[in-house]
Amino acid sequence: MKQIELLFFSCFLLVLAACSDKNKASETPLIPKPNQITYQADAFKFSNETEIIVEDTDLLPGIEVFNEKIAQHAQKKLNVRTEGAFEHNITIKRNAQLPDEGYRLNVANNGVSVEAANAKGVFYAMQTFLQMCPSEVLATGQSKAFSYPVKAAAIEDSPGFPWRGMMLDVSRHFFTKDEVKDLIDYLAFHKINVFHWHLVDDQGWRIEIKKYPKLTEVGAWRVDREHLPWEARPPMEKGEKATYGGFYTQEDIKEVVAYAQKRFITVVPEIEMPGHTTSSLAAYPEYSCTGGPFNVVPGGLWPITDIYCAGNEATFGFIEDILTEVMALFPSQYIHIGGDEANKAEWEKCAKCQARIKREKLADEHALQSYFIKRIEKFLSANNRTLIGWDEILEGGLAPNATVMSWRGFEGGIEAANSGHDVVMTPTSYCYLDYYQGPMDTEPVAFNGYVPLEKVYRFDPVPAKLKPENVKHILGGQGNLWTEQVGDKEHMQYMTFPRMAAMAEVLWTNKENRSWDDFSKRIGTMTQTYDKMGLNYARSMYTVNFESVFDAANKTVALELSTEFPSAEIYYTLDGSEPTLNSNRYTGAVNIDTSVDVVAATFIDKKKVGKNARVNFNMHLATTKPITYKNQPNERYRGQSDITLVNSIRGGRNFSDGKWQGFKGDNLELSIDLEKEETLSKVTVGCLHQTGSWIFLPKQIKVLTSLDGQEFTDAGSTINSIPLQSEDQVMDFSVDLSHVSARYVKVVVVNQGLVPKWHGAASSDAWLFVDEVIIE
Repeated sequence: MKQIELLFFSCFLLVLAACSDKNKASETPLIPKPNQITYQADAFKFSNETEIIVEDTDLLPGIEVFNEKIAQHAQKKLNVRTEGAFEHNITIKRNAQLPDEGYRLNVANNGVSVEAANAKGVFYAMQTFLQMCPSEVLATGQSKAFSYPVKAAAIEDSPGFPWRGMMLDVSRHFFTKDEVKDLIDYLAFHKINVFHWHLVDDQGWRIEIKKYPKLTEVGAWRVDREHLPWEARPPMEKGEKATYGGFYTQEDIKEVVAYAQKRFITVVPEIEMPGHTTSSLAAYPEYSCTGGPFNVVPGGLWPITDIYCAGNEATFGFIEDILTEVMALFPSQYIHIGGDEANKAEWEKCAKCQARIKREKLADEHALQSYFIKRIEKFLSANNRTLIGWDEILEGGLAPNATVMSWRGFEGGIEAANSGHDVVMTPTSYCYLDYYQGPMDTEPVAFNGYVPLEKVYRFDPVPAKLKPENVKHILGGQGNLWTEQVGDKEHMQYMTFPRMAAMAEVLWTNKENRSWDDFSKRIGTMTQTYDKMGLNYARSMYTVNFESVFDAANKTVALELSTEFPSAEIYYTLDGSEPTLNSNRYTGAVNIDTSVDVVAATFIDKKKVGKNARVNFNMHLATTKPITYKNQPNERYRGQSDITLVNSIRGGRNFSDGKWQGFKGDNLELSIDLEKEETLSKVTVGCLHQTGSWIFLPKQIKVLTSLDGQEFTDAGSTINSIPLQSEDQVMDFSVDLSHVSARYVKVVVVNQGLVPKWHGAASSDAWLFVDEVIIE
């Protein structure tokens, strides 16, 4: 009798344990979000005893990566068979009625079923299932035996766009074969299916071409200036050795391509032409207009006029030889030829190029570029490949079968699509991952643009103004990571994720199924999975942003605090101390009536996430006082309010964050009414120096004072002594007033006028940026 009772009790415990497993199963964050998903109450018990039943052997490639992930966790792959019971297993069947990349995934308490038209669909189904598993599954080497509850759900899914891509620039900074493969793994996890590999540029040639060995012997190496800012690197000097660089052998290329293919990612190589070619011309100068000599560019020198000679017939033979070897390595239908930013100054002076223009009856150098691209397109078409290039290939007329990658906004893509050409949309304003993603002062150095996570998520590859009948020409979009400022794997990952997760959802999930509020919750949880995977992702989306609000009627200033995450709570202090849950909770604009040091942080579920953000609010005599301008700031950089220069909030390195006012070619000249006579000690003006953005410190600052606002007297001045070739910085200039009494203060900040001769944009108008005029 006791044995029966014991057996009954044991069975009761097993049932209880099973129920407990089901209760523990929860909805996990899926990115991209499936287009149809219905969660159910129970759960599937996924364990090392689960088998995969693949009824059609053509579908087997779809499970390989999934099973390898399981083996990394449990030191053993799941058993795979071509027949077997559905119960407690994962069963995979062909369904020819489903779309090319689509799938059905049904997770039930008694088994998992997958249907797809091909192995590609199976792969995406298994990536979804992998995301549905607890994140522990993605940790390596922790468990030989495992058992996890997976929330039951019915999913039917397929992507919105066939081109879901990411571009990595390996010319400006080189990334190893294994680092590239790691990135491909993370992309595949989010169903990205195109890896655009920018292999060639002025700063390095990264692919072995056997017919032209000097391309890697010479073109892959540059003088090491890595200790200097990208925009402040002088060219290579005679006698210096080129030691920074690297390249991929053809065997490396084959390995990466095969690795990507296994993850159903197409690798699209980019071989730049006719410009961005200094690295190849350093190796083979005879294909230039001048004959050289050339050195591989060590940094952001600009403009670069080096270009292939379009008048030299041998140039085309050289390029075709290169592309022949490239096509042998990359099975991609598309071959990217760049085509952007081709400076035509050498063509204008080149007798051969001018003869070509005359002989071919071309209108000008833009038409010569079109001739160049059309010849390359004809060669690629003859080899059953499709040319794709940046939207500059539209200049002078587009090659008949070319595809356009539109980066300078949407307009080039719209023009190409309306002309019947396929388009990949990748405008800088949404898709450039080299731009900052959080407040600059809290971020590693990046390019001087701002594309936060939410902005990426708002990207729509189909412009509203595109004719409906031409929407079919929009293949999709991609994120682009240029690496001028990105020198290692950790920084590369930081710039890529989580923004590429947002891009993945934009390109996979139908518009009506997308919601920023929903995505922000899912990505917040997904980062826990990233932690298990060892991904160095950015937490910039949690960083608090500050904005000043001016109440003109009461002449008061308040601070508004915000983050990208709708569900986040913000806590702040006013004394510079670390925010905690016991600090002030932000509920609305914070009125400021004295100097404070504000530190704020984001909290989710009562836990602090991300970095602290800080703003020093230093009240001074000019704070919120009336300003009269002689020259208005440029309309693009007017700041957040009419009192930007006297709101007591200082700017950082991001000149477009609303804390700066910009003047193009003009001086800043303003008059401030202190509203009563004051005894003054000094005036301080905050200025920005970013040579890469044509922003320079001023020549001089002059201060004049008045009691009546009519008669002004020189009160002092200071001259800038900092070299204009110095590194980027925020600099305060002070003028001592020696206890002058005044009600009105006029400040003149003298613009450099023109960009210096040494700069690539010489003779263009220089920018002057000012964040605050402080009167004490």
